[in-house]
Amino acid sequence: MPIFRFKARNKKGKIKSGIDIGLNESEMIARYSRHEMEMISLVPADDDLETKIKLFVERSNTKDLVIFSRQFSVMISANVPVVECLMILVEQTDNFSLKKMIADIAFEVDAGSLLSDAFAKRPKVFSNFFVNIIRSGETSGKLDEVLNYLADEMEKNYDMTSKIKGAMIYPIFILVGLLGVAIVLLVYVIPNLTSMLSESGAQLPLSTRIVVAVSDFLIKYAVLIIIAVIGLVFLLKLYLKTYQGRRNVDYLKLHIPVFGSLFKYIYLMRFTRSLSTLLKGGVTITKSLEIVSEVVNNTIYKEIILATLESVNDGNPLSTVMENEPTIPKMVPQMLSVGERTGKIDVVLDKVTEFYGREVDKMLANLSSLMEPIIMVVMGVGVGIMVAAVIMPMYNMASQF
Repeated sequence: MPIFRFKARNKKGKIKSGIDIGLNESEMIARYSRHEMEMISLVPADDDLETKIKLFVERSNTKDLVIFSRQFSVMISANVPVVECLMILVEQTDNFSLKKMIADIAFEVDAGSLLSDAFAKRPKVFSNFFVNIIRSGETSGKLDEVLNYLADEMEKNYDMTSKIKGAMIYPIFILVGLLGVAIVLLVYVIPNLTSMLSESGAQLPLSTRIVVAVSDFLIKYAVLIIIAVIGLVFLLKLYLKTYQGRRNVDYLKLHIPVFGSLFKYIYLMRFTRSLSTLLKGGVTITKSLEIVSEVVNNTIYKEIILATLESVNDGNPLSTVMENEPTIPKMVPQMLSVGERTGKIDVVLDKVTEFYGREVDKMLANLSSLMEPIIMVVMGVGVGIMVAAVIMPMYNMASQF
């Protein structure tokens, strides 16, 4: 869809200029007229440098998609036509990259494309899970209902991710600050202290000699250390692109002390919540399992879900494979078995999701409380080493006089 550079005047005479997206020049002029703005100039800007920078910088994120899904579901529920919904969202969306994407989707749907197919052309933004939920709504004629499910689940996922990030901000900030102070001391303070103590001929304590050795190493080999760190990060990224690399890291996540249980509950929540949403949307159990294996974002659980899919295709119950998996709590296959017998798998999955949601909330609260004393101990040890290395030789030198 075309991008235009515009200049418009409001009824108070104030000039507004920038770039915006519209179907054509007539639609742009009509839209700004509805907002009581007179268009002064309007020229195409698809190839402008500012447009390219804006599209690159303002990339869509999870929060933008949550807002988009919620607004879309509300308008569809109000029986507003799909194309009209999308064009309204183009006006209301602040993120320029997402605005352009919605406008292109509106143009494709208006030209006869299915909404799910238009979303499927943009896999970097709209996941397989998102696309299949939309497709199930189109097939069943319940697009408003599945959009509500989708908006609810995306909001819950976003809230959970925000809580996890919030719990990690404090310890990361403290540790980065401590590391920064240590580098400043080792690179700038300790060398000056060393030259002063060397001139006095005083015997340096062991702690000071160790810190001085580390300081000398950092100064002499700073460039090599930076290159080595960059090289390690590059090699780690290459390793994580291999299947075995991702699997080993995912296995490690599930077995880290304290954090392992948290990751396990998060993956189980993704599994139960996504499977429930897909089943409510009318997606078949086999297709749902195939999609969820990608959504869960952990190789270990993906293997379990794909094994479950094979088992279901062979005519076995959903819980068969999971009963023998040590990474799956016994409650999950037991509840799935109950859901299969009663024909209410989606309801059972919702209950399991609620249970693990409460467990994640408790663990995050406990994690914050647990991290504070650990951080204080780490800070105390770090500060203690630095103080001992700096103050002790100065004290010894002063006592000689």
